[in-house]
Amino acid sequence: MKAVDIRTMTIDQIDDEVLKLKKEQFNLRFQRATGQLENTTRVREVRRDIARLKTIAQQKRAGAKG
Repeated sequence: MKAVDIRTMTIDQIDDEVLKLKKEQFNLRFQRATGQLENTTRVREVRRDIARLKTIAQQKRAGAKG
């Protein structure tokens, strides 16, 4: 997910996407614990996407207040 794409989203859309990715992250952790995880790089991608979404959401919230 690119930062440019995220910036076009509303804060509600970003929050929904974070929730979706957190569910995926949980499932990936579960798969890794049971030895069923095939795509190990997806764990890293999801973690970074969540961080990217949260960062841009925080910037948008700060910009709306200030």
